[in-house]
Parts: sequence; structure tokens; C-alpha cells
Amino acid sequence: MIPIRDTAPCYAKPYVTWAIIVVCTSIFIAMKIMPDQLSFSLLQRYGMVPIRYSVLQSGLPFDGYLSFVTNLFLHASWTHLLMNMWFMWIFGDNVEDRMGRLPFLIFYLVCGVFATLLQWYFDPMLDIPVIGASGAIAGVLAAYFFLYPLERVIVFFPPMLFHIPAIAFLGLWIILQLDSATTSIIFENVTIDVAWWAHLGGFVAGSVLYRIFLKSNKNDVI
Repeated sequence: MIPIRDTAPCYAKPYVTWAIIVVCTSIFIAMKIMPDQLSFSLLQRYGMVPIRYSVLQSGLPFDGYLSFVTNLFLHASWTHLLMNMWFMWIFGDNVEDRMGRLPFLIFYLVCGVFATLLQWYFDPMLDIPVIGASGAIAGVLAAYFFLYPLERVIVFFPPMLFHIPAIAFLGLWIILQLDSATTSIIFENVTIDVAWWAHLGGFVAGSVLYRIFLKSNKNDVI
């Protein structure tokens, strides 16, 4: 099922949502243009490599946990980027509308950091970079889940379009993430190329924290 759009009204221009999409897309294109060796080096430096923080002699320089934030703006492929940015485009504007721009940005980053922490906790010896905005976006999805449960999400399920309540669409999404995450730790020989625990971590963080960031007055902008 591919979400096409939602029906929740948005009353303010979602500048932060747009900015995150532009920044992530610009970084991805820039890294595609640059030489492969330089791109690989940047991924190693700014992606979150769990073993860097789990083993002191991992051979990777300690970066003061900077990559727990910077990894949120890196993506591995066009599919990875487009899927994340599409979900951000559909659901981010409404959550930003309810929070205000600066609180929404802080909320997004906090959810992303917590998502990355949970991925590190469950896979501490991973020696490849964990990258992507999906953990932070999962936090946005959690906020949408609680703020707009009965709004409709229009999804494309070939060959037809369906109107599905947000609570059902996002509920199914989180069930699939939980299934994949538990599979990744129960079956050791399963190849995992998605940070499922980051998705769950972001969703949990968003579920717990979203109320703190809501505007006290619906007319507030910042």
C-alpha cells in the first residue's frame, strides 16, 4: 500500500517539513555527484556506526555522538530517500501545524536521536553506518497517529485507491515494523538491511513526547 495523501487540513505553511526534505535531498544528490571514495568516507564519518561506540578499539574515531544526529540526513539510495521524504511530505505538515515550527524541529530531532539509540542498543556490534530519516519520521507518524486518528489516508493498492483511517494505516505500519524488528533478533541468519529498531524507537519516542510539543494556542506560529 502506497499512501497518496491525507485528508487532514493544514492551516500554516510547513516550512520546517519542506526544509528537512530539501536538506536531505540536497545532501543525497551532492553525495551522488562526488567521488565514490569521498562519499564512502562521509558515510563512515557521519553515519552512526554502532561498533564505534561499543568497542573502544574499533578503528573508528570517536565523534562525541555527533552521528546520532547527522545520520538522520543521510540516505543509502533513491528508494530510501524518496520513501522517507514522501512520508514526511504527507504527514509532517499536519504535525508541524499543531506544534509550531521550532518545537516541531526539536521534536523531530529528539525522536531521531532516540531512534538511533535504540538501534545501537539492539545491534551494538554492527560495523556499517546506520543512516536515514526514518526513525525521526516514525516519531512524526506517532504524533499523527494520536492527533488525527480518524482522518483518512488515501492509499494506492493496485489497481485501486482506498480511503483508510489513519489509525488503521499507521497501526498496520507499526505492526509490520515490530514484526520485522523481532525477526531480526530471533533469527540470527536473517539478512537485515533496514534499521527496524530505529523505526520502533522513533515511534515510541513520538508517542510519549508529542504532547509536550503541542502549541498551547492554535494561533501560535513558532
